[in-house]
Amino acid sequence: MKDVQFGELPFLKYDHEVEPYAYSPDGTSFAVALSDGNIHVYATSNWERMWILSGHCDWVCGVVYSPNGDRIVSGSYDSTVRVWDVAAGDCLNIFIGHTGYIYGIAYSPQGNVIASRDRNEIALWDAESGVCIRKLSGYGVYSAAYSPQGDQIVTGCSDKEVRLWDVETGECRQKMTGHTDAVKKVLYSPKGDYIASASYDKTVRLWNVGSGSSRMVSNHHRGAMINLKYSPKRNQVASCSSDSTIQLWDALTGVHCLALTGHSGCVNQISYSPQEDQLASCNDDNTVRLWDVESGTCLHVMTGHTDVVNDVAFSPQGDQIASVSWDKTVRLWNVGTGECRHILIGHSNAVRVVTYSGQGNQVASSGLDGFVRLWNVETGDCRHILTGHSGDTRRIVYAPNGNQIASASDDTTIRLWDIKTGVCTHIFLGHQSYVTRVVYSPQGYQVASAGYHDKTVRIWDIESGECRHTLVGHQQYIYAIAYSPRGDLIASWSDVGEARLWDVATGECIWNLNYDGSTPSAGNVLSHPFVWMSPDADSFITGDGRGFVKRWDVTKDGDQYRVHMHWRSTIGQLTFEDACVQGVQGLNDLHRRLLKQRGATGEPSVPLREAGKKAMTMASVISSLKSSSSNTEALKLPLTSPAVSIMSHSEQTEQAMNARTLEN
Repeated sequence: MKDVQFGELPFLKYDHEVEPYAYSPDGTSFAVALSDGNIHVYATSNWERMWILSGHCDWVCGVVYSPNGDRIVSGSYDSTVRVWDVAAGDCLNIFIGHTGYIYGIAYSPQGNVIASRDRNEIALWDAESGVCIRKLSGYGVYSAAYSPQGDQIVTGCSDKEVRLWDVETGECRQKMTGHTDAVKKVLYSPKGDYIASASYDKTVRLWNVGSGSSRMVSNHHRGAMINLKYSPKRNQVASCSSDSTIQLWDALTGVHCLALTGHSGCVNQISYSPQEDQLASCNDDNTVRLWDVESGTCLHVMTGHTDVVNDVAFSPQGDQIASVSWDKTVRLWNVGTGECRHILIGHSNAVRVVTYSGQGNQVASSGLDGFVRLWNVETGDCRHILTGHSGDTRRIVYAPNGNQIASASDDTTIRLWDIKTGVCTHIFLGHQSYVTRVVYSPQGYQVASAGYHDKTVRIWDIESGECRHTLVGHQQYIYAIAYSPRGDLIASWSDVGEARLWDVATGECIWNLNYDGSTPSAGNVLSHPFVWMSPDADSFITGDGRGFVKRWDVTKDGDQYRVHMHWRSTIGQLTFEDACVQGVQGLNDLHRRLLKQRGATGEPSVPLREAGKKAMTMASVISSLKSSSSNTEALKLPLTSPAVSIMSHSEQTEQAMNARTLEN
């Protein structure tokens, strides 16, 4: 692009929705297909429009250049394929034969065959004559791609299968199974020996073309995030999810470290040991597990609960773990042996939350019966039953000095209790709906509470019991809150992804993250968790309903706060074997060092073909995809494999149509 530097964002504006778009192989022209049926072609030297290709009478959902760049082929909802002359802007041919919407289009690498796909089949056309050579049948074809040699086509289908087709005979050579939902995207490796497939099951699989075997290369969460915990000593973040896994991340870089697998249901809570070398987790499979965070080894599987385990906590000394369950019990476990030391019985309904006192000699539990119980850790005796709430007690927390405990309830109140006497010292009134969270400020002078339906955060003075601020602004129901380590900021967030930061002194909202449109999973303890990092810097980690982890940094310039994203996880860490980065555009020195660190080379091991020299891309950099990760900067690397489609509005429409067909 003339006069446009890497990182700049020139744009073209339209009155109609933009669907597919494509650069010519030499980069001198650019085609954009619109929902009105027209295709706009531009010269990239000055971005002046060369042609408006008109002829389709419905949405254009596929556009691609021929390998030599002299033709454009388009596919439309009007069930036709059109071939256009790039130099003159004329329509050279119209291919008729599809009976439904056309969702994707592709040239063979040699340029002599054009493939088009509708919902149920792929048609192969002679590029010059327009004669349909053959059709490849397959229900719910979401994506297709030619092999680099042009002798095979791979398809991803709604029936969860990846199919390999012989272009010459039209026969299905191989069916590759392993995905648990529709396959939305398929690509060949540059040599044609591997196929990568992406599915709605939120996994990516890498298939060996010869054997048909596969391995899953995604290592991010494939379900909603439930909780996050930060380890200051290790500068590490642990996340747990409804996908039954726990993932460990480097908090500084966002690089994925380990995946802890073994649970068979939603992981509801995680807790680092005080030494931060171990992690405890609890799960819908009724178990508590203890992990070594260095090796990822599961040290103990603690069984005994007879229902879902809701919460887990380490003692301050790190020698004991407490867990609570829907089975109405609290259990205390020996960390060294994994044996259950005490079963604490007394609650008349499910127990939601458990926490240790600062000294570790007492553990508090609360749940659906509305009572808070204080237990002696050594004897297992119940020392106090804190009564007064008339609804489910959702959260309990010890004060920083350990002399007091705060509880939040469905009865819209927050209560403060003296742990020595069990007497209620304050009742905070003001919320108009049930209170989901209560937290102490780091100094212990305040408590903050979150009202779910009233969408407010309230800050209370411990001594006077007065409400200092009512923080209003959330559009979604508030699920949780947390003070920053310094105590000058409060974060609040919903269970559907809306988050806000508030200045504690003024009560003003300094930043907000809008609702992300995801749906919270039923029964999740927390669908969009949040955790502050070290007290030395105002940084925090968030998780979302799509399974991604993000780090944000807060800076203050005078009286103004600024929040920016430091990193976001994607699919994990990329490893490159015998990959060449010579000639790749958009790589700075940091990118090159990282790629070479992970196995890439600076010079090609074999001479590159001319086609490869013209289009050096991510697909030609990655010869063996193992996993993937994002950094704070994106690589400007387009894909080379000629895929028939990109997931877009038309794909979403197709998916919905497929779903309706399946229902019928």
